[in-house]
Amino acid sequence: MNFLANPLLNANPIMNAWRGTANSSTSMPGSEALTSLMDPFGIGRAAVDYWRDSVERSVLYWDVMRERGNQYLEHMEQTKPSVLGFKTEVLLDGRTLPQPTNYELLRVLPPEGTVIDPHKRPFVVVDPRAGHGPGIGGFKPDSELGVALKAGHPCYFIGFLPFPEPGQTVEDVVESEVAFLRHVISLHPETTERPMVVGNCQAGWQLMMAAALEPDVFGPILIAGAPLSYWAGEHGNAPMRYTGGLTGGSWITAFTSDMGNGLFDGAWLVQNFERLNPANTYWKKQYHLYANVDTESERYLDFERWWGGHVVLGGEEIQYIVDNLFVGNRLSTAQLVTRDGRRIDLRNLRSPVVVFCSRGDDITPPPQALGWIRDLYEDTDDIIANDQTIVYCMHDTTGHLGIFVSGSVSRKEHSEFTANMDYIDVMPPGLYETKVTLASESSDAALYERDYLLEFQPRNFEELDREVHHKADDDRRFATVARISEINLGLYRLYVQPWVQALITPESARLMRRMHPIRLGYKLLSDRNPLSVPLPVMAEAVRKNRQEISQDNLFKAFEIMSSDQIVASLNAFRDLRDSSSERLFMDIYGQPLLQAAVGLYGDAHVHRRRPGAEPEHRRFLARRQDELRERIAQGGAHEATMRSLIYVLGGAPATDERNFKRLRASRAKLESDIKLSEFKQLVREQFFILKLDREKALNTLPELLAGESSSAIDGYIKNLEHVFAASGELSEHAAERFAQIKALFEKARPAKSAPSKTPAALAAPKAAVKAESAPAAQTVSTNTASKGAASKNTVSKNAGEKKPDEKKPADKKPATRKAAVTQKASEGPAVVKEDAKPSSADGTTEKASKAAPAEAGSNDQKQASTPTAKPADDQPVEIKKPSANVTRRKTPRKR
Repeated sequence: MNFLANPLLNANPIMNAWRGTANSSTSMPGSEALTSLMDPFGIGRAAVDYWRDSVERSVLYWDVMRERGNQYLEHMEQTKPSVLGFKTEVLLDGRTLPQPTNYELLRVLPPEGTVIDPHKRPFVVVDPRAGHGPGIGGFKPDSELGVALKAGHPCYFIGFLPFPEPGQTVEDVVESEVAFLRHVISLHPETTERPMVVGNCQAGWQLMMAAALEPDVFGPILIAGAPLSYWAGEHGNAPMRYTGGLTGGSWITAFTSDMGNGLFDGAWLVQNFERLNPANTYWKKQYHLYANVDTESERYLDFERWWGGHVVLGGEEIQYIVDNLFVGNRLSTAQLVTRDGRRIDLRNLRSPVVVFCSRGDDITPPPQALGWIRDLYEDTDDIIANDQTIVYCMHDTTGHLGIFVSGSVSRKEHSEFTANMDYIDVMPPGLYETKVTLASESSDAALYERDYLLEFQPRNFEELDREVHHKADDDRRFATVARISEINLGLYRLYVQPWVQALITPESARLMRRMHPIRLGYKLLSDRNPLSVPLPVMAEAVRKNRQEISQDNLFKAFEIMSSDQIVASLNAFRDLRDSSSERLFMDIYGQPLLQAAVGLYGDAHVHRRRPGAEPEHRRFLARRQDELRERIAQGGAHEATMRSLIYVLGGAPATDERNFKRLRASRAKLESDIKLSEFKQLVREQFFILKLDREKALNTLPELLAGESSSAIDGYIKNLEHVFAASGELSEHAAERFAQIKALFEKARPAKSAPSKTPAALAAPKAAVKAESAPAAQTVSTNTASKGAASKNTVSKNAGEKKPDEKKPADKKPATRKAAVTQKASEGPAVVKEDAKPSSADGTTEKASKAAPAEAGSNDQKQASTPTAKPADDQPVEIKKPSANVTRRKTPRKR
């Protein structure tokens, strides 16, 4: 140990620490000149500095590993281990339900200073039970729960205990989650909106099953990194989907459960995840801690507390999951049936579904997160017909855990999902992709309410297929794996399982769980190991006299280069292993002879099919379409405004929440008690009407606005302009649609009065009409009220009785009337024809023209609310128009 007393060193941290002296000791006189003379290029000094720094980092690294082991033992000894970073209280224990489970519902208590609005939509987070313990969805402030709490939502958490209840099944867990959501709804009777539910990874597909069975208890659903289509994937990626085929099927799952005496150790699942990326597992993660041990120790220990908190699953649970999902892929094709005979069809969902995935995720790649959409629906029209709204968002780089753990992802994507959830809930049915835009990178940043903006762009199946990479040949291969898995599982249960179950006891199963390699890695590096006793003392001494080196140190640069080479080598090994596995899988299960041997070339079974629409569903759609056709011309100004908004925004390349917020605010001014559910119903009904018959839906807009004053119509147009301005200027296509809407609104305006005249000019013709042809005035008034519905003979007779009026000076006739009087007399008086121009494409005016003259009185009452009949009855001076028309047709006069 003489090197510790080297006089050429500026300091002796270890010896000073033991002696209790400070680190300000001076070196010997002339030592700097001597070292410069002996080491002119500084290589020796750099080597000494690097040696000292590496020794110090090594001591600190092993001390952190010791703390990790102690933390693991303390965590696993808890009755309800969880890494949740917020205080909670238990509301409902799943062990008390009719079908007991190890799940429980917790209320998340807000941190000090956080204000919760009880009228806001409840927010429920469900954590994955895939080998790790609960709490990852809210183990730090910048998490899914943290974002929702900051937004003022009442938050709840569904967690679980380390061991399952005896006989617990996946269906029992699904029923427990439904019961929890019903309990949450009962706690918020003042809120009409259903809870927003977030499911991470394994909890995502479990929630989708629950929502398919009980859609009424779910609000918007966010599934983050959740696999739903297990056969999907791109060649060269997603190596986990080949695991079932390379192991011969699910018999290995049954064998592992039998070795655990009916329990499946979650450490095996964690080990499979770690093997996906050997560079990160065996080097990168540990080296990152070693290289940054002064700053990364706390973050590393927090994550390892969750990553090492292994839980146990029931053997029946994991067997159901592997057979029906991982190998069978029966969830996305509606082939699952519950024990009480209910089919689990994801098309039953009535809540919007937000799919959050990442291209950097090697556990749940985008094809497996999005492939279920293609499995269930033929195209976007099929999605719309099922009244479903599906939104997907893809991150470019983050890994599987980063989707629901990363702080940057929570501050960006999850914050926007939470803020936009009401808008997503009322969005029209269809398929959309979201893009998160940074305010500083946008030209209209002044219109942004937050640092980011979530935009929604409509998508079709051609664009979706670019992410799913569906191949029919791969489907046949995986169907072959499913058949062989059933055969091998049957053989195992018949010949091997009885022997294994006879040999395994509860004590031996418990011992094997304790001796698992992953668990031993935590236990051996803890205070229970006598060799770790000096570590805390040495680490404390190093921390008191820590001397870090700069990144430009020559040997530090060599260390980084060596680490990069090790990572590259392990990645090359991983790529070779994955490519070889994929090639082996494709060659074995792509053989036509093997596929025929398991029955895939027969006609009795189809290995993969899209579930068809049931007759009841088709009849329901037909009835719904008939109802919508009848409601096209029904409604008022609210329906016309919403229909116009949907039509204009449908021509925009993307939409966002700003239009929705302004529209909802303006609607609240008119109807303060409007509920979001009613607003959603209005949006969807008008969307379907436009989808069913766009031309008729637009042509009936003036009919919906009938009876509205000009000032009211101006207000509706200004309201639309205000809503559209929230997101900046309209696109060219959307602007053209808005101009079309304005033209239709103009048609609904009431008829304008005749040009103003002097009292004398108005009194003279009025007196002449009353004195000379009172019957004619009565007849013309009747014809005017019935909108020209009388026959040609009636019009001719009336014209003959009004001949004295033709002597009126022509200069008192408005110029706009001259063009109208040339129309056919059978269409009624000219003033009525111009003021009440037909605006409906469904023949409303034609039906009115068939009415008999005797029914004029009743027709007048029916049309009293229209803006065309009122001005005609109040303008007696206009009576001279038919006489002018008759004069031009040279009708014989009566002397």
